[in-house]
Amino acid sequence: MNKALSLLCLALSMPVLAAADKVIATGGATSIEGAAGGGIVPWAVINGYASSEQWSVNTFASTVQVDDFSLHNVGLGLSYDDRWEWSFARQKFQLDSLGGELRQDVWGVKYRLAGELLYSSMPQLSLGLQYKKHRDFTLPAAVGAAEDSGVDYYLAASKVFFHSTAGRNVLLNATLRNTDANQIGLLGFGGQGAERKWLLEASAVLLLDYQWALGTEFRQKPNQLGFADEQHWRDLFAAYFVNKHLSVVLGFVDLGDIAGFQAQDGWYLSLEGTW
Repeated sequence: MNKALSLLCLALSMPVLAAADKVIATGGATSIEGAAGGGIVPWAVINGYASSEQWSVNTFASTVQVDDFSLHNVGLGLSYDDRWEWSFARQKFQLDSLGGELRQDVWGVKYRLAGELLYSSMPQLSLGLQYKKHRDFTLPAAVGAAEDSGVDYYLAASKVFFHSTAGRNVLLNATLRNTDANQIGLLGFGGQGAERKWLLEASAVLLLDYQWALGTEFRQKPNQLGFADEQHWRDLFAAYFVNKHLSVVLGFVDLGDIAGFQAQDGWYLSLEGTW
């Protein structure tokens, strides 16, 4: 986490590479796999504030702390023209109760297909791909995972609805993911008799103003390793966009049972620097 904070400080001290034309918060935060979105779900939004023919760069650090495990993520992102997004995340999954750790790299690309988050009746639609490579495959192989790498494909739709009945604007997102990852890949990919599955992920965010947002997310999980159940994930979060260069997200996570350890819930913190 200290290295990640150093990267954030360096990012904020560098000159801005692109004019920040997008409205604050419309790039979302950075999810645990490096793509723009919430905490556990990628959205259709493109990270950063680059508009037409502009570039934007971001760096992030996040940590998830639950009863028996902790997940630390650091990464970088690049976006262009508010249409393309490239990302890299390195994940370190610490087995706090068992001892040891598992590491994974996630390379991502996202492309905005159609629509706009704010200014069209059609939701913003984006197609994404995440290539995941496990760096410590001995344990996943021992519990039945078939491969040390895999590719997730997803289609996301995001839209802001103005002046909702709650008196605030609301962002809704739905993501359809095709994957064979066990615990997002941290326990490898596939298994005996396992097949790729289409899974649903969703987010709902109340935009209190231009800087503050409250949200909740749901992520369906495949449950394809026989030795232990894999359960769906949920979170509740508050996001504060300090300005167009710094955002902070703090949340509560419910990750269900993981590798036989029951009721894994705890907290989530993410910092993102953008320029």
